[in-house]
Amino acid sequence: MRAKPLVVALGVALLAACKPAAPPPQAETAKQPEAPKAIAYYGTHEPFAANAVYFVLTDRFVNGDKSNDHRDQGKGAALHTFDRPTPGAPKGKSDNVGYLGGDFKGVLDNAQYIKDMGFGAVWITPIVDQPDEAFTGGEPVKWGGFWTDKGKTGYHGYWGVNFYKLDEHLPSKDLDFRGLAKGLRSHGLMTVLDIVINHGSPAFSMPKAQPKFGKIFDADGKLIADHMNLRPDKLDPKNPLNAFYNTKGNLAQLSDINENDPRALPYFLGAYEQWIGQGADAFRIDTIGWMPHPFWHAFTTKIREKHPGFFMFGEAFEFDANKIAEHTWSENAGVSVLDFPLQKALSDVFGGASAHKAGAGFERIGEALHLTDGPYANPYDLMTFYDNHDMPRLDATDEGFIDANNVLFTMRGIPVIYQGSETGFERGTAEHAGNRNYYGQARIDAASDSLIYRQLKRIANLRAQTPALQRGLQVDVELQGDRAAFYRVLQEGKTHQIALVLLNKGAAPAAFAVTDLLQTGRWHAALGGGDVDVAEGGALQATVPAHGVEVYVLDAAVTLPALRAALARARDGAHPRD
Repeated sequence: MRAKPLVVALGVALLAACKPAAPPPQAETAKQPEAPKAIAYYGTHEPFAANAVYFVLTDRFVNGDKSNDHRDQGKGAALHTFDRPTPGAPKGKSDNVGYLGGDFKGVLDNAQYIKDMGFGAVWITPIVDQPDEAFTGGEPVKWGGFWTDKGKTGYHGYWGVNFYKLDEHLPSKDLDFRGLAKGLRSHGLMTVLDIVINHGSPAFSMPKAQPKFGKIFDADGKLIADHMNLRPDKLDPKNPLNAFYNTKGNLAQLSDINENDPRALPYFLGAYEQWIGQGADAFRIDTIGWMPHPFWHAFTTKIREKHPGFFMFGEAFEFDANKIAEHTWSENAGVSVLDFPLQKALSDVFGGASAHKAGAGFERIGEALHLTDGPYANPYDLMTFYDNHDMPRLDATDEGFIDANNVLFTMRGIPVIYQGSETGFERGTAEHAGNRNYYGQARIDAASDSLIYRQLKRIANLRAQTPALQRGLQVDVELQGDRAAFYRVLQEGKTHQIALVLLNKGAAPAAFAVTDLLQTGRWHAALGGGDVDVAEGGALQATVPAHGVEVYVLDAAVTLPALRAALARARDGAHPRD
């Protein structure tokens, strides 16, 4: 480096001597420590959790197009498929095991009704081709019967014979499945497709073999499996048409898919990828518990290889949380499941209208939530419900339905409501006793007259607008008797939201004075309106009406140390297998 001239150097030195000492470099004094990033608190990252689900049994929802009813299908009293009343109905009651006309157009015509109620997704029953006659084998269908299929049709969609082909009762001239999914999406609704792999149609015990029953066809219409009206133990594993089925069977006379046949997995993957390509946004997997974990692991892995993040939930009709949780583990199917243990708790707490019995307290629900150290991969991903098409509908008063809905749409999980429950339709009835009766446009048009509907719409839309109720951690304050108080907290990215939920299932107003884990700030009453200012060490006081709910929301980062500690325990305990 070249030296500076001596004169310049001396001048600089003299000037320096005449000036006060320079302050420390600005870079040193101005540098401030960065504010710590907000700790993430969340129950789930699952995008689908933003939605509540409205479950439609398509044939029994609305007949939007009578031209696809096929009322002349199946010749003769024993075989015809349209309108087959279940024998033995008491006076004034009805049930039906034939087709009644519900279709895609009926669903799409009422998409805005579903969206306005506060739902973000519609789950429809299977859409694949079914047999074209009533089943003549098995035990005769009778009022209140169970696993009796003689005289029944495939109106429900679970008797697939060609999983690549749309059943003819569902589409209209200008509305196929692709059109339905596109139409629902235009209303802000996702399409959840019910899929079946465990079994096909009824396959044996017929007096005379019937077309399609016990058979499976490929995308080109070629026969690839045939039960040949043989009992499972009479099937010939060396015959390729028989080998597609197991030789033990499981459910009634249904053909039982042999998961070990090398053709099975590719067949069903091809079929259901086809329906994803036409607009399915998620799958509900029927009877997941009847097939082994390795098969489901292979199926879900292959689906997600082509469709990353694709959401799926299974039906394992079990009330043992440890049993159904196995399907949620990544080494198995790695899917969500319908929360049957919680359904049982909800029925215990809110059901019993016919017997006029007092329901259990909120502590019964607390036992079933498994918020920490539970068996599930993530309890916040579970599908929560209180009734469906396979079990008796909730036997509750209007107030019982309202209380149950207030729980579903504020506690952890993704709510599912079965068509008609928004008005208490056929409450308490089982399959073959009215559970699956036709709902119809007239009831939809009159839904606003129902108190259940009005209160459901209120709480469901609040959940749709409140991220903390969709994906937030749950920290309980009180779950006892007729009262419940808990927090739902979501803090990640730009979302910082604390919701305090107060529930009262009692017949009189309930006064709450919450101090536990209560953060200071201005809390907004999301349903009743108005703000409440909470000072340090103060309480949030509120009176919740009989069979009512209030949700107070604080849009702020979590700063209270005690709440932070509780959330950390809830977050770490919710994912014990991570």
